[in-house]
Order: sequence, then structure tokens, then C-alpha cells
Amino acid sequence: MKLNKIKDLKMMADVIREDIITSLVAAKSGHSAGPLGMADIFTALYFNVLKHNPKKPAWGGRDRFVLSNGHICPLLYATMANAGYFPKKELLTLRKWGTRLQGHPHRS
Repeated sequence: MKLNKIKDLKMMADVIREDIITSLVAAKSGHSAGPLGMADIFTALYFNVLKHNPKKPAWGGRDRFVLSNGHICPLLYATMANAGYFPKKELLTLRKWGTRLQGHPHRS
């Protein structure tokens, strides 16, 4: 999904912030300042700049995004859920035993 209007991007960033807070509260741990502060940047990247396809995550023509600050992974997860990579309800499993959404992201 591509959002072109600044108003739409700001609204999506606010939705992502809400999802970050919800997932951190459910996890009862995690960092909030970094993810909340970077939400506008991730929203602009994932919804207006990066070439990617949630239906084909391994698509060879996609842009690659490298996250070096693992403490902001709740932002990455919330952004990817809102982009359609997985159901938003999975955000409630952040940092839980056996979940894909661990405290620091990894590719596998």
C-alpha cells in the first residue's frame, strides 16, 4: 500500500504508535522512546519509498532494509503488520516464548 499524502502518512504513523504501545504493554517490557520517535520515518519508508510486497516477501526486486538498532524492533513489527506482512493480532505476542516477534529482530 502506497500512501502519498502527508496527512495519510501521519495518520498511519499514529496507528503504528498505538500498535507499539499495545504490544509493549502486552509484553510487559521493552523500549518505547526509540520506536515511538522513529515512527514517522518508518512510515514514510514502508508506505511511500521502499519497494516491497507483503504477498511476496522474498521478491528479488524488493529494497532491503537493515535495522541496526534492535531496541526499536517493536516499530519494525508494527510497521510490517500494518503493511500486511502478518496479522496485527500477532503484535500481542511480542517477546513471548516461541513467538516470531522477539526482543531483537533476526532474519530467520
